[in-house]
Amino acid sequence: MSAPEPATVFDPWKLGDTELANRVVMAPMTRNRADDDGVLPDYAATYYAQRAGAGLIVTEGTQPSAAGKGYPGTPGVHSDEQERAWARVADAVHAAGGRIFCQLMHTGRIGHPSLIPADAHVVAPSAVAANVEVETADGTMVPAPVPQELDAAGIARIVEDFATAAARAVRAGLDGVELHAANGYLLHQFLSPGTNRRTDRWGGTPENRARFVAEVTTAVADAIGADRVGIRISPGGQFNDMADKGNDDTYVALVEAIAPLRPAYLHSLRRRSSPLHEQLRRLWPTTYVLNTGFMGASEIDDVTPLVADGHADLVSVGRLFISNPDLVTRWRHGLPRAEWDESTFFTAGDRGYTDYPAHPGQSPDQRSSS
Repeated sequence: MSAPEPATVFDPWKLGDTELANRVVMAPMTRNRADDDGVLPDYAATYYAQRAGAGLIVTEGTQPSAAGKGYPGTPGVHSDEQERAWARVADAVHAAGGRIFCQLMHTGRIGHPSLIPADAHVVAPSAVAANVEVETADGTMVPAPVPQELDAAGIARIVEDFATAAARAVRAGLDGVELHAANGYLLHQFLSPGTNRRTDRWGGTPENRARFVAEVTTAVADAIGADRVGIRISPGGQFNDMADKGNDDTYVALVEAIAPLRPAYLHSLRRRSSPLHEQLRRLWPTTYVLNTGFMGASEIDDVTPLVADGHADLVSVGRLFISNPDLVTRWRHGLPRAEWDESTFFTAGDRGYTDYPAHPGQSPDQRSSS
């Protein structure tokens, strides 16, 4: 009896109750096209629909509350107008045959008071400023402020904000949400001993450092169903002045706390030469997603072994999707990839956003199968 063929990134996958056409995920990428009220422009629907050939799209980081905003031009999902904009995106992606989760991102200490309501504060688990510059509402770069340490009432309010935003996202027609617990933002800040110096029930031990993220995950799962909830982590991540080292046990505690909920997926930034990913893979009961890295390799020969060798069920890729909206089709048919224009990553307007074409060598059938 012959051995079964190894899985490929082009195979379909069932994510909870959501059918994915392939195992390639478009990773979340900040694009800064929203207006001052956090509302996406109409052409954002075109941008995401063009990339519906990904098995799953995860949107740019989206603030669950006005107080969670850390950058100019990022969208929210906490107002009716924002929800209507996301509904246009969801409709366009679904019409193109795609699936899309909204990444919910509270930036915590990576922010500035000029970006949030006057009665709000830049917050974090502890009053430890990031050794980075942050952008103000007028685009000026300044040292990050010392954040206000969250009290129990503030933590409860943010947990509720995440659940309410998730409900709005699903009501808008999006297929689910991803909780951003990576890259130095608020949820990640609770996981890391460098930014979480608390000694109460939200700090001091691996289980306590994981508690806030587990509470957010539980509340969101209660609001929209666990099979619509993903969570992204970056163990060992240093971005945004994180000292995320020596705390692998916190990630094990987090997975052990939320695994009984059976969320849709765990999405981890790949840390090479680390046994933690293998351990989390064994502990995680549903779909496991690996990201190839901020500037890491992300061509087909790099991502294929991650699925074929069983390291992950899905792989997520970022920047190649910016300049190659039809990336999966290009990979499938061996077509060359287009280069991106980095100068347009975080600028306003549709240049460098919706103006990357599908490969001209595709037939109509190939275009529709992307």
